[in-house]
Parts: sequence; C-alpha cells; structure tokens
Amino acid sequence: MARLARTAGLTDVQQEILSTVRDFVDKEIIPVATELEHRDEYPQAIVDGLRELGLFGLMIPEEYGGLGESLLTYALCVEEIARGWMSVSGIINTHFIVAYMLKQHGTQEQKEHFLPRMAAGDIRGAFSMSEPGLGSDVSAITSKAVKDGDEYVLNGQKMWLTNGGTSSLVAVLVRSDEGHPEGTAPHKSMTTFLVEKEPGFGEVRPGLTIPGKIDKMGYKGVDTTELIMDGLRIPADRVLGGVTGRGFYQMMDGVEVGRVNVAARGCGVAQRAFELGVQYAQQRHTFGKPIAQHQAIQFKLAEMATKVEAAHAMMVNAARKKDSGERNDLEAGMAKYLASEYCKEVVEDAFRIHGGYGFSKEYEIERLYREAPMLLIGEGTAEIQKMIIGRRLLEEYRFQG
Repeated sequence: MARLARTAGLTDVQQEILSTVRDFVDKEIIPVATELEHRDEYPQAIVDGLRELGLFGLMIPEEYGGLGESLLTYALCVEEIARGWMSVSGIINTHFIVAYMLKQHGTQEQKEHFLPRMAAGDIRGAFSMSEPGLGSDVSAITSKAVKDGDEYVLNGQKMWLTNGGTSSLVAVLVRSDEGHPEGTAPHKSMTTFLVEKEPGFGEVRPGLTIPGKIDKMGYKGVDTTELIMDGLRIPADRVLGGVTGRGFYQMMDGVEVGRVNVAARGCGVAQRAFELGVQYAQQRHTFGKPIAQHQAIQFKLAEMATKVEAAHAMMVNAARKKDSGERNDLEAGMAKYLASEYCKEVVEDAFRIHGGYGFSKEYEIERLYREAPMLLIGEGTAEIQKMIIGRRLLEEYRFQG
C-alpha cells in the first residue's frame, strides 16, 4: 500500500528486510496462495524460500546462527506474509514461539543443541497447550508426566497443533506433580517438555502419534493436528529450563509474544482485504459509474482504512513495548483483540463490496472470508483478551480509598 500501515522510525536494515519480504510475498505467495489453499496443499516451495531468506532465524541471536532481530521486525515481516497468505505466517509463528521460549528459558545445553538448527530451518517447531476438553482453561490440563529414573513418562491427548505433522520439535505443556505436593496451584505444577520427533503422521516416535490433519473451514495448507502420548518416554534433560513446575509461565511468555504475532496477522489480512476492496470498487460499475464513486462505498472504504491503520499502530506499540524489556501483556492483549476484530470487519466489508462475486472461489476475498475467523480464537479468544485487559487495568488504576 502507498500510505496505509507505515511504521515510523525503522532502521535501514529493518526497511531492507521488509522490502525483501514484501517483494517475496508479491512474487511468490500471492499468485499461488488461493490455488494452494483450495487444494489444502502444504506450501513447500514458499517455506523453502522463506528458509533461504533466513526468516526461520529472524529473532534467534546471532551467536546461534540467527539474525538477532527485534520482535517489531519479526511482527512487521509476519504482517507482510499474512497479507499474502495467513497460513504461511502460521507456519513461521509456531516455530518462532518455540525458539523464543528456548532463548528465554532454555538451559545453555538446550540452546546450543536446538537454536542453530532452528535458525537454519533444519528443525521446525510446534507447541502444544490445548486439549480436547479444556479450551481456554489451561489450568484444567490432564496430560501428565511421571518421573521414572532419568526419564519422564508422558500420557495424554493434545489438540490444535499448528505444524503438528511437519514439525520436528514440539514444546508440550503437561502436569508434573513430582516435587509439587497435593494442593499446589495447578499453574505451579506444570512443566514444558521439548519433544523431538520425525516429521509426518502416524507413530512418529515410540509412544507418540500424530493423527492426520484436522479438516478446517479455513487456514488450510498448514497442518493442524492432534498429538497423542501413550507411554512417551522423555529424558529429564529435555525439561525446558531443566526445572519442573515452570511450564505455565514459560508458555504464557511465549503466548504473549505470539499475541503480537496474531495481531500482525490480523493487520496483514485486513490490509489485503482493503486492497482487494478498493481495487474492485474502482473496476465495478453500477448505475453508470464505478461503485467507488457512490458515497456508501466511500464511507465503507474510509472505515476499512481507518481500522487497518489503528490495528497496525496498536500492534507496533505492543511489539516495541516488549522489545524495550517492559511488561506488555496489556498492550499485546489490546492489539490482539482489536486487530482480530477489525480484521473480521474489514474482510466482511470487502466481501460486501464484491457483492455476489465475493461468494465465488474465483475471487481471493472468498479465501480471506474463511481465514479471518481463526484469528478470533487463536492465541486466546476475544473474551480471554478482555479478561487480561480488564485485570491489568485494575492493577494500573487501583483505587486508593
């Protein structure tokens, strides 16, 4: 876009990275995205291209072979990728969250073992919190790890793994009561395990099964799966950080930056929807003139553009807050909430501008219309974001009476 969603204060390096990614999106993703999405085909050529660009290591420190860039740079790249095809940004996001958790919480041995290969894209990451019966209630996790000598034995079923099949490393959150007496708060008796596996489906290592892909309304191409652990044995040195009982906090830290990423995805999809809507409005004629000249359509375009700009600004603010080292759960929650809601609204307005043609699979807006709803629930529903925002506001504005 010529004017929307610009970011002030970027360095020359950041601008060069974004220009490279934007060019890749325009040439390699947008022309093939809809066809691949309709076939629910994994975008291997696109992923290989992103690997060559170094995006799998964008935020991994240089000492481990990455580019050592900021969360802001990463979020802006995700915004561009989602503008091309949101599923591709999901492939990157789950990998990034695992790499971030390793960087922030891993032991030195874990960092040295995993991060260089993650930066090169040789190891692809996925993470797993949700289970079939718990939804947003992470404290109700029932999957469990039991200590057995120098190993832990994991049992349970996990749900909604992005990259579940194509990943080779999964960060899995389970209950681990060992060392935590009965009555301990649930979030203090959870542990994150680093589970290595072979890519693919079926039994990918003894005791670990990845069933086939879940058939979804949208967000296709990327594989979303279950994960079933039945006597899965994991060495004790694959406890993230080397200490049990810290998994909940580690995962929440990862999800916090993931919310900035989901906000960036919402911004990217909304931008693309606006592009499609404003282009179609200038091409489609009714009553003797382009529909863009009708006041009703101009009002709609004005509202769409304002929402794109507002969501982008909040996403950038949340990323910069995290990069500064400050707590950003309030800003990340606000950005994720606003960007996902605005994305849905902008996509629907672009869909309405297209009229009957928006319902046709020949038009790109049909794909965006099915993709946008995923952002309303990914990395925490709107209701969860509002709970986080409300609690943080009460902390900041506590009445002293």
